[in-house]
Amino acid sequence: MLTATKDKLLPTTVTGSWPRPSWYHNNTSGERFSICMTDSAFREQFQDATSVVISDQERAGLDILTNGDYHLDPETAGRSWLHFPLDRIGGLSADEYLPPSEQLYEYPRGTLLNEIFTNAWMWPKAVEKISLSKPMDFDRIWEVAQSKTDRPVKFGTISAQTLADFVRAGADVYADQRALVEDMAELLNAELRRLAAAGCTVIQVEEPAIHALAAVDPGHPDLDFLIEAFNREVDGLGNVEVWAHTCWGNPNMQRVYRARSYEASVEIFMERLNIDVWTIEAKDNGQEALPHLAKYRESGRVKIALGVVSHRDLSADTPDQVAQEIRQALTYVAPENLILSSDCGFGREGCPRNIALYKAAGIAQGANIIRRELGADETDVRIAKDLASNAQAAARAE
Repeated sequence: MLTATKDKLLPTTVTGSWPRPSWYHNNTSGERFSICMTDSAFREQFQDATSVVISDQERAGLDILTNGDYHLDPETAGRSWLHFPLDRIGGLSADEYLPPSEQLYEYPRGTLLNEIFTNAWMWPKAVEKISLSKPMDFDRIWEVAQSKTDRPVKFGTISAQTLADFVRAGADVYADQRALVEDMAELLNAELRRLAAAGCTVIQVEEPAIHALAAVDPGHPDLDFLIEAFNREVDGLGNVEVWAHTCWGNPNMQRVYRARSYEASVEIFMERLNIDVWTIEAKDNGQEALPHLAKYRESGRVKIALGVVSHRDLSADTPDQVAQEIRQALTYVAPENLILSSDCGFGREGCPRNIALYKAAGIAQGANIIRRELGADETDVRIAKDLASNAQAAARAE
């Protein structure tokens, strides 16, 4: 169900994560968020840091905000994106240096991705049937951010099926990996339902394994199962705009997958998943997906959130550069079906906060350029206002 983007032309956002302020150093360290918030030092830092990220994104002119993933601990290459849920799931062993379950994640020695996946990140095994050991408190985390703004705050979390990729399912506990995915989907669905009940109107499920698997093997027998598992994960969310975020990797700003074409995924995301918005990497991927979307140009069933700035470079995109990305996209996606975003998040190590701020401002200002060309209303971008000139003009008017 469309909520935040309903009847809005070219709404703007970013994927989710945002670089932390240098002074924000308190972590949950596996504890329940609600318990952490009883500590006065943690509560002050988390509240203030969340105010900062909301302020940054409002100044940049974004229409749909995020909480910056500030509930995640600042672990190497964004490891907490995976481990925030894993640390709150029972039935898992202590972490070990284990390769993840998918062959998609193998890299040669002497590369950064090998260092991340084999020497920096550690993984558990399923030693019992999994269950929730501590509430993930997505609802409480989102409420802190939404209380600080009138604009909708989008909340995102890793998909259950990708989370399961990083857990070894012992044959004595789970007959196969599919059974683990099913249980993960059930756990995450319960957390997402609580988030929806709290009033969150935009929920983003991040990196379902579907597009990566389809790019490698479009006929893989697991694809139908993963589609069903995703739809179970987002079942029963009521009046929520459901987003599926897909890109080609982001630990330390690195591209994870060798194959990176969306061609085999288009029909799945546009027709078979129960989503309202599909977010795709486009700026860093040469807008590869867009020609494959042409047949859906006038379809309003699923909107496209297009990455118009990259999370993998440190150039602050100008409004004119963003506007050119949008013009090219409008050949394949109707303006009423297009949302403007970043390829992925900025907070998985590597991107300074000031760069993220001006990339976001580039998105909002680029959108205004195209809105002017379409004869539509523009949005307010405070960071681009000449406040001194405005004050002088007001003084002259008096």
